[in-house]
Amino acid sequence: MSRWLTEAVPRGRVAAFRTLIYLFVAADLVFFTPWVRTRVAVPGELYQPLLVGRLLPLPTPTQTLVTVVFWALLLLALLAATGRAPRLLGWTVFALYFEWMIVAMSYGKVDHDRFGLLVALAVLPTAGRARHGDPTRTEAGGWALRVTQIAVICTYFLAAWAKLRFGGLDWLTGSVLARAILRRGTELADLIASVPYLLIVAQFGIVAFELLSPVVFLLRERWRLATVGFFYSFHLITMATITISFAPHLAAMTAFLPLERVRPVVWARRLLTRRGRDTAPPAGGTPALAGQASAAGRPDGP
Repeated sequence: MSRWLTEAVPRGRVAAFRTLIYLFVAADLVFFTPWVRTRVAVPGELYQPLLVGRLLPLPTPTQTLVTVVFWALLLLALLAATGRAPRLLGWTVFALYFEWMIVAMSYGKVDHDRFGLLVALAVLPTAGRARHGDPTRTEAGGWALRVTQIAVICTYFLAAWAKLRFGGLDWLTGSVLARAILRRGTELADLIASVPYLLIVAQFGIVAFELLSPVVFLLRERWRLATVGFFYSFHLITMATITISFAPHLAAMTAFLPLERVRPVVWARRLLTRRGRDTAPPAGGTPALAGQASAAGRPDGP
């Protein structure tokens, strides 16, 4: 078990995952959860902190607190994405984002799609230094990625358990998806809903997929990547039909992918170098145009 938990991975994969996660945190503040800043307009007595917020304890959000957390987290997440001071910046970003999530989820609604992201932020500081493109393998980085993978799969499995615990078999045979389509469905969802019993089949399929998700750890790499691709396609369909985004979960799920192969900076450099070679004049000087007389007095070209 310990060998599986600490299976070594290339440092370049850890570096790429770290950059992606911290850039997502910055994007999350600006695009996905900017509404958290409006929580300060809600009366303080409506703030019901999560259990961890009561145990620490954490203060009731104020305009100053939320503004400081927002700007500090945005700046530090961008700095952490560079890979500098991975432990200092990593722990600080985790603490700030943790507070940001407590503020967001302490007013009656808790989103389960952020569990994997929070775990990734908690374990990334333990991975140590890692540079993009470095093929050297690291067990510390492998442990960080493996724990994130476990959190991602637990999100699926525990979601199925919650469905059956609170909804029972009625969740499978009821009108859960039908209600979701009525509230926030798209034209594609309307087409699917028009097929008799298809929504019931889809509900059985969702629970089966979530319960079987741990099987991904038993598959060989090729099939494991194909299964992760299926996970992504599931969320793509979810977004296209009932407009529910699992963006934080999808970011954390990249822990399964060989991210060291994705190097946009290197690709851009190669492209610029290739273009430079194509446009550069030959070593002998500027080539003569077709039909123009050369130094020997004969016209060039056919």
